[in-house]
Amino acid sequence: MKHHYVIVNSVYKDGWSLTLKPWRLSELTYKTVKETQYEVAILPIGATEPHNLHLPYGTDAITAQAVADQACEKAYQNGAKVVLLPTIPYGVDTNMMQFPLAMNVSMEAITVFIKEIIATLEHNKIHKLVIINGHGGNDFKAFVRDMYIQSKVFLSVIDWFRVPSDIKDQVFDNPGDHADEMETSVGLHLFPDLINIKDADPGEVQKVRFEGVNQGWVSITRPWHLLTTNSGVGDPRKATKEKGKLFFDTAVERIASYIKELSDAKMDEKFPF
Repeated sequence: MKHHYVIVNSVYKDGWSLTLKPWRLSELTYKTVKETQYEVAILPIGATEPHNLHLPYGTDAITAQAVADQACEKAYQNGAKVVLLPTIPYGVDTNMMQFPLAMNVSMEAITVFIKEIIATLEHNKIHKLVIINGHGGNDFKAFVRDMYIQSKVFLSVIDWFRVPSDIKDQVFDNPGDHADEMETSVGLHLFPDLINIKDADPGEVQKVRFEGVNQGWVSITRPWHLLTTNSGVGDPRKATKEKGKLFFDTAVERIASYIKELSDAKMDEKFPF
């Protein structure tokens, strides 16, 4: 049965799944959980924000959950001892707040929240956590470094949309940055009934006046209401579900392989080397 991710729950076209998915914590009973040994926990996180005129606000959370869920499924089928935690649907959206209902949560608040999750995992003797991130505004690099000396839990972060970056230019005609051909194609693969491609604008953007920024060696935050017309960056109008499936499946396959490797790895004094 084809997965259909409507919100941050596991929902199918024909209603709730009646088949037990042993990696999804939100659908498991206490009896199942207390009898199961887990090695790796997976935590998807996205954002709630506009995506041009044609994609839903929950795009980042929906896709992060879908990638995480299907990667867990493949890893579980290959013997990984993995549990999928419920998705965090909010992210850092300070530069999108001029758009209505772009829901901003500071990185500080997000990391405090995840730190509590990490403490709970450690209490339950689960010492490996993978964050599957679906939102470019969420930056966990400093947090991973901080947690290295604060917890026994080995923390790794995957920006799922970067995983198949080596094939992006081969698959898409107009790769962009936000609500572009790639993101729209993945949406057409996962939740086509939530997309109206006829509403999409070309995703044109304003050029920053500083060449260092345009060349990539100066970093700034980009106020999205000044950068874009309707929040999109990149023309999505050549998007297809076939392109989306290829890109998505590549990410799932690679992430599933990592989850399996991580599950099997012994945490000795030389770990992760």
